[in-house]
Amino acid sequence: MDGVGSFGAGRAGTTIDPIVFAKQPQTILRVLSWIFSLVVFASIVNEGYVNMGSERLHCVFNKNADACNYGVFVGLVGLLACSFFFLLDYKFSSISSVKDRKKAVMLEIGFSGFWAFLYFVSFCFLANQWSRTTPDELPLNQGADAARAAIAFSFFSIITWAGLTVRAVQKYLLGTDMTLFTTEHVGDGAPAQPYPPNAPGGTTTTETTETYQSPPFTENNAAPTYQVPIY
Repeated sequence: MDGVGSFGAGRAGTTIDPIVFAKQPQTILRVLSWIFSLVVFASIVNEGYVNMGSERLHCVFNKNADACNYGVFVGLVGLLACSFFFLLDYKFSSISSVKDRKKAVMLEIGFSGFWAFLYFVSFCFLANQWSRTTPDELPLNQGADAARAAIAFSFFSIITWAGLTVRAVQKYLLGTDMTLFTTEHVGDGAPAQPYPPNAPGGTTTTETTETYQSPPFTENNAAPTYQVPIY
């Protein structure tokens, strides 16, 4: 009975339609989260460091290397996590154990909620450091677009990861559809015979197909009479 209609998926081993899977809200949010994480990661790695006339590179966010490192970390891990959960979503229906499905959904809830929070911290941290950056310290024309892109897509990632958390919570609340278990076992036994209808007055009408036959050797049930002899 494991894996039948549990946590928003159908029976284990059912064929997955790629078109239907691609149109699911969870899949769309997953792809958007992957793209946003890629933009945050690539923006900081490619143009998030500027050269001040020396071999040393400085972070465009107020020369704070922690801001760049944090943005790269959140973007890279979010990118890898989206790839992992995308594959898990596609293979979810093939998981036959209800316990394993429950663990997968709980993992998704915990990670998606935690990563939405980390992107919120990333947005606040990067925006704060960018607001403190002055043209006297850094040539802002070199990494301005990358900094703004990292801040903007960190904000967008908050929305998509929060949406993924809500979708995962909805799947968890669905639990296991026990009606599928009931319908599965209805045809296993012998078909149930309906009860005869009740006759008017509350009595049940039954028809007997066998007539009563008296047992043999019981035709004379009366006791024999004794005749007194005449002398």
